[in-house]
Amino acid sequence: MGDSSPNPLVLIGMGTSIAFSGLFYKLYREKKEEIKMLKKIPVFKPDDHLLKVLNASSHKRLQYVAVEGVVQADGEVLQSKFVPRCHGVIQKVVVEERWKYWNYLTRTWNSRTINKNETNNSVPFSLVQPGSYIADVHVKVQNPLEASGCHMEWVYSKMRRAQEGLAEMVVQGLSGEKPVAMVESEQMLRVGSSLTGFGEVVLEGGRVVSLRAPQDGRSYILVPSDYRSFMDRHEASASMWKTLTAMTGLTGASLFAAVLYKAFGKQDDRSR
Repeated sequence: MGDSSPNPLVLIGMGTSIAFSGLFYKLYREKKEEIKMLKKIPVFKPDDHLLKVLNASSHKRLQYVAVEGVVQADGEVLQSKFVPRCHGVIQKVVVEERWKYWNYLTRTWNSRTINKNETNNSVPFSLVQPGSYIADVHVKVQNPLEASGCHMEWVYSKMRRAQEGLAEMVVQGLSGEKPVAMVESEQMLRVGSSLTGFGEVVLEGGRVVSLRAPQDGRSYILVPSDYRSFMDRHEASASMWKTLTAMTGLTGASLFAAVLYKAFGKQDDRSR
């Protein structure tokens, strides 16, 4: 008589697929809820419509909105440390040394980073209407370094390998440490790039508006794209979680059906 008990590997695969399906569905629901909340946020451009809404609002402020525009420096720009003719308004330069040290217990070389030096710079800048050579309405971005979101792009990254001479090799043998490389990298928010800011908007006077961290505790966010591209990325993320939910769910259901058939289908065949 044949063994009708299910294969343990099949049971593990079935359980894993169902568990991942539940996890992916949870992530999908969370992302859809996030998208729903994002769609409730009013979206503006640096134009007359924004000024009209601010003038009509109480205290000449909007508590939490999104403003999309193009980055324009209010005065002098920051020059890239490594790339010619690359200008920005926020700059982050990181220089770090990578070393290896000998682990006497595992008898292997392990890596570590030392002497990491990070420099952050920023100059005042505003968001203006795309395509406008003379900006009519400025939205000044206040305290951009306090904002969350990956709003800078990599403009330079280079690794310089350490040179090893005879003297250095002798020292490494005695100390159990050796330099591997020095890494230099630079990120910038470049002039002319698209940027969407989420925060509180206040009319300062005339046609000048400021974007700053909300006073109600909500997140102050700067996103390096226009609003539509930002939402498209969220929609794509939700679609990915939905697809993974369906795939793992179908896999789990198929394995479960196979287990049921093996347990009961073959018994029916024998009884006939």
